[in-house]
Amino acid sequence: MVLSISGVVLLGIVVFLFFRKDGLKPSHAVVCALFGFYLAGTSVAPGIHEGGARIAQMLGGIAL
Repeated sequence: MVLSISGVVLLGIVVFLFFRKDGLKPSHAVVCALFGFYLAGTSVAPGIHEGGARIAQMLGGIAL
């Protein structure tokens, strides 16, 4: 069975876990989110998107 999950949902879960377990402050989470929005508008965004897609493809190829 193949499970597909959005990268945004996955990263949201990671941030939530950091917030609950590792003491991530809400202000730090907001700064990280704003940085992500600004980074998405730069010329680096396509490279980051492609790298994320390759990592997802690599992880998807690992048989459990």
